[in-house]
Amino acid sequence: MTKLHKLTYSTPIGMLEICGTAEAIHSIMFIDDKEVIVQNDTPPLLQECLKQLDEYFNGERKHFTFPCHLEGTNFQKSVWEALKEVPYSDTVSYKNIATSIGNEKAIRAVGSANGKNKLTIVIPCHRVIGSNGTLTGYAGGLWRKEWLLQFERSKILS
Repeated sequence: MTKLHKLTYSTPIGMLEICGTAEAIHSIMFIDDKEVIVQNDTPPLLQECLKQLDEYFNGERKHFTFPCHLEGTNFQKSVWEALKEVPYSDTVSYKNIATSIGNEKAIRAVGSANGKNKLTIVIPCHRVIGSNGTLTGYAGGLWRKEWLLQFERSKILS
């Protein structure tokens, strides 16, 4: 079995825990810990993930290029792939995503898949809002979703 490595990264909106192997990143999730953890045997891929996240939070990166491992149903994977197509600083509704994957009635299922995304920021579920333009659920907390959207918009304008 391939060893799963973990490390933490401090962002302006809290700590992220990054889990992955030498081949792919498996999850990037907000956690409550405040301690930065870097393992001695951290593979180059996790170091590259840290570098790219750092570039994102410095306003220098809009797309991520490291390989990710998506674990979920085919439907969930189709939603996550559609989320990756949402442009930086843009927003879409759950209905937009449902329509883009060819299942316009699956709005709630899209919301559920969005909530199961384990690659926060990289698969930009923070860019999905309600059809009426309001911010809706975000595993990292609505305040983080709002911060990420404002941050991205500010980088487009600067």
